[in-house]
Amino acid sequence: MQQFYGFLQQWHLEVAAVLGFLLDWLLGDPEHWFHPVRLIGGLVRELERRLYPKAGPQVSAFWNGLFLWLCCVGAVGSVVFCLTAGLRGAFFPLGFLFEILLSYQLLAARCLRDSAERVARALGEGGLAAGRKAVSYIVGRDTEALDEAGVIRATVETVAENASDGEAAPLFYLLLFGVTGGWVYKAVNTMDSMLGYKNARYEFFGRVAARMDDVFNWIPARIAALLLIAAAAITGQNAGEAVRIFRRDRFRHASPNSAQTESVMAGALGVRLAGPASYFGERKEKPYIGDAGREIETEDIARANRMLTVASWLSLFFFLALRLLCRAIAAKLALSLQSVAVLLPLLF
Repeated sequence: MQQFYGFLQQWHLEVAAVLGFLLDWLLGDPEHWFHPVRLIGGLVRELERRLYPKAGPQVSAFWNGLFLWLCCVGAVGSVVFCLTAGLRGAFFPLGFLFEILLSYQLLAARCLRDSAERVARALGEGGLAAGRKAVSYIVGRDTEALDEAGVIRATVETVAENASDGEAAPLFYLLLFGVTGGWVYKAVNTMDSMLGYKNARYEFFGRVAARMDDVFNWIPARIAALLLIAAAAITGQNAGEAVRIFRRDRFRHASPNSAQTESVMAGALGVRLAGPASYFGERKEKPYIGDAGREIETEDIARANRMLTVASWLSLFFFLALRLLCRAIAAKLALSLQSVAVLLPLLF
């Protein structure tokens, strides 16, 4: 028993990450459960209420947005670090269980898969109006005027993009920078989803939130794209086309990261994604990703979900292996694991 306890103390983060991953796939995100992201969202809204300039030059909106970003990241990182370290120090089993819970709530693959399935089911059982309503819960674009192909396309794009944002990126920061790193990433991603819009209100105030989300997702998005290519091969989709479209279209997006996984998904399924879309009543001209080899169909949602499932497991194994590699290098050079992990951007 003492030996097992010592093992857990040495490998608590790796074990917590694996158990959190399994809990996500078993339980998902039950609607009646409270999620810590709501606290982050509430903090962002309160800071926005206090910091958004009522008048003045646009530059003041930028600096206030920067201050909001720093406050939110600092608050989330400090609270998570103090809670996890404090609980582990006071009573290790309680701290370990808390790490498992926070690791579980970092991940969103099961929730994403279930949400995509609900759109497919809504289209099949309730028709276009039901499909539009179901997809409105998982996308930021206007859905009232989408046709059936548009509903399916929006769902597949969301699955592709969140293969990185909702699974690969949280695992990357969790396993290389600990639970605190994982939740700092979640705060950055949440601020982007709330403030990172290119409209009159957020063009300057939300600029830092949008750009820092690009920075934090740079490495995970590219790893996720490569893992999705492997998932395409494993699930019987067209991995060769996934590689071709990835190489051609991976930068056809305002974000440097979103098209990385969307291009892989488009090529693997042999469909065309993205294109013009409406946000808050304003039409945005966006380039298409992929080739229109055939019309997109409802079954593509299930195909995308299968790729997501395989890519999620591959992400877990890949980032566990990467953590072990960083551990070995850190031990060899007498450095901390985090200091070795910080050098990873040099590989990209």
